[in-house]
Amino acid sequence: STLMRSSAASDVYKRQISNFATSQKQVQEKDNCMLLLQLIIVLGAIVLGARLGGVGLGVTGGLGVAVLTFVFGIQPTTPPIDVMLMIAAVVTAASCMQAAGGLEYMVKIAERILRRHPEHVTILSPIVTYLFTFIAGTGHIAYSVLPVIAEVARETKIRPERPLGIAVIASQQAITASPISAATVALLGLLSGFDLTLFDILKVSIPATFIGVLVGAFCSLRTGKELSDDPEYLRRLKEGLIKNSSVQTSEIQNMKKARLSVFIFLLATFLIVLFGSIESLRPTFMHDGKMTMLDMPALIEIIMLCTAAIILLVCRIDGIKAVQGNIFPAGMQAVIAIFGIAWMGDTFISGNIEQLTSTIDQVIHSMPWLFGVALFVMSILLYSQAATVRAVVPLGIALGISPLLLIALFPAVNGYFFIPNYPTVVAAINFDSTGTTRIGKYILNHSFMMPGLISTGVAIAVGLLLLSLIHISEPTRPISIS
Repeated sequence: STLMRSSAASDVYKRQISNFATSQKQVQEKDNCMLLLQLIIVLGAIVLGARLGGVGLGVTGGLGVAVLTFVFGIQPTTPPIDVMLMIAAVVTAASCMQAAGGLEYMVKIAERILRRHPEHVTILSPIVTYLFTFIAGTGHIAYSVLPVIAEVARETKIRPERPLGIAVIASQQAITASPISAATVALLGLLSGFDLTLFDILKVSIPATFIGVLVGAFCSLRTGKELSDDPEYLRRLKEGLIKNSSVQTSEIQNMKKARLSVFIFLLATFLIVLFGSIESLRPTFMHDGKMTMLDMPALIEIIMLCTAAIILLVCRIDGIKAVQGNIFPAGMQAVIAIFGIAWMGDTFISGNIEQLTSTIDQVIHSMPWLFGVALFVMSILLYSQAATVRAVVPLGIALGISPLLLIALFPAVNGYFFIPNYPTVVAAINFDSTGTTRIGKYILNHSFMMPGLISTGVAIAVGLLLLSLIHISEPTRPISIS
């Protein structure tokens, strides 16, 4: 009798354990379904926003936040205010420099360099666009240089596809090296909780991306047939579709103001790097009995707004003119994109952080390079390095990926050349009257694929190598994704 009761109790206990396990499995399956559904909503908002263009990414990101909040009951996080304000301040200063003629002055310098050494146009063109983007913090400055590159190449009988393809890629790579670009500012903001400075990012990203661009340029020297043997060029030449008229760059109304605006902007950039690299130079304040140091977001905002004001006052530029160039609207689109997309990404990650970390934590730690693939793929969808950084890097931080590794993988956000519909890509195709710069029959076999993949891959490899050569102590202080 005792044995029978013991056996019955054991059976009941086993059934309870089995029912509990079944219940837990059902809960887990339900949570996985909810996570997958939310991920579909997030990716759908990104794809829809990319198709809408302009401010589409931002507004569809807001739509995604609404669905996550009202449908799935996830509490929205705080919008990335500091990143948005830093980008707005930098864009304002760059727009004022453009209004003073500073960008036109830089284009004149580029034209002089290219025409003086036309036989090296494939190597010089990416260096020029890289440096211009590095200084201005935006790749849109390439629009003014691309027609000059195309003309110099055609006049020298060099296939224009070679310099144009790598020049566009260089203008993208420099975004992840510029100390005032939206992407660098976003990464710096996310890593501000660690003992890392702006200089820690730059001393890896600058040499890594520049070497990547140079390798891409040398690989482009033999791209395609020689211009004299290209059938499309010969067809256009025979039909009289290629004009020999020279490209006329816009005249600078006041050279003194243009030079002064460039000098002021460069000085501001230098000050940002200086303050970001040497923390002891930053102002400190007494707050609640503790000494606090002025953080980099506020410092960048102060310096760049002052730069814009000084350019307007010293160069006597109308403030309305500053918003009429192509830099200001492009920059504001980036601000709105980050507003919506980053807010949606943060909300999704914070609402599912435990499930996300338990699902992919082991995979990421065993193969951390996969996170670089995730950055590359997301940049293809988002068409913005800054938006990619702000949307994806918080997940990497939450997963415990080393901040140093995140810096080395930073160039992976330059993947939006993959699908050839970004404005600078389209502009380069249109500026090449010979027809050598083009989109292939299979869409992805276009003129920017090879230099883009090589430059990005080499930049990441060099970044990883530099981490092993340059002494940067491993940060241990955690950071909150919200």
